[in-house]
Amino acid sequence: MKNRVTELFKIDYPIIQAGMIWNSGWRLASAVSNSGALGLLGAGSMYPEILREHIQKCKKATDKPFGVNVPMLYPDIDKIMDIIMEEGVKIVFTSAGNPKTYTSKLKENGITVVHVVSSVKFALKAQEAGVDAVVAEGFEAGGHNGREETTTFTLIPMVKEQLDIPLIAAGGIASGRGMLAAMVLGADAVQVGSRFVASNEASSHQSFKQMVVDAKEGDTHLTLKELAPVRMLKNKFFESVVQLYTTNPSKEDLISHLGRARAKRGMFEGDLEEGELEIGQIAGLIHDIKPAAEIVKNMISEFEIAKAEIAKIQLQ
Repeated sequence: MKNRVTELFKIDYPIIQAGMIWNSGWRLASAVSNSGALGLLGAGSMYPEILREHIQKCKKATDKPFGVNVPMLYPDIDKIMDIIMEEGVKIVFTSAGNPKTYTSKLKENGITVVHVVSSVKFALKAQEAGVDAVVAEGFEAGGHNGREETTTFTLIPMVKEQLDIPLIAAGGIASGRGMLAAMVLGADAVQVGSRFVASNEASSHQSFKQMVVDAKEGDTHLTLKELAPVRMLKNKFFESVVQLYTTNPSKEDLISHLGRARAKRGMFEGDLEEGELEIGQIAGLIHDIKPAAEIVKNMISEFEIAKAEIAKIQLQ
């Protein structure tokens, strides 16, 4: 399956595993890369030296390309970028910040740079900043989300219409059929998050993985828009946020209620009541926990079957 994205990253399949905090350590990233897709380490949940350890372990676990996702809203970004360059990582996905900040420096060090956006406006700004590709992420996605609330089916063709560089679709994609739909709309590849949360190799807590598998339509919701919009599973903590909103809270009230390490508590430590459980709407279509390689294999198989079905319809 050769196209602009597979050529850019030197991978077999146009599938990117999202850099999900507390879910994407070296085991998941290396397993995805070994399967022919592109694995990413999620630096957002790692102190600088922990990231170095994961990079080194990932290099030992795979000889295939892998990258690091860096959400720029977290501290120690300069240290993280230095470690990425020192360790010879060749692919970096940036998000939640200005792509101009690090793109030039990374590219000067021979690194392929991709930026995650939620609108046409920011996609064009990323292109102007010199990134090699853009991930356009729809409103359905889990974790921190765009303020525009544009869905993937709407966002991808709108971005494609104006973008020159490769386009990667994200948000609500967990199957080969979803992958085909995104590519028909103009994407060169897909970035998949939630489906890889429910994998054997994900570093998230088993209880959280099972809650993702058990999720149904309507079990996720976007909230805390005044801070950084985040989609999460409904639980006791989520309901407490809903209750807080009835008091017309200030931004400071929301920050205080959120506290520290809430996402770690939920996704990594398995506190399903008081933790922040970030996942996408597509969780309602995820029914099992399986090896990452099997997820990739199934997506490609389903993609090819769906493509053949469409070709058969066109011939009728």
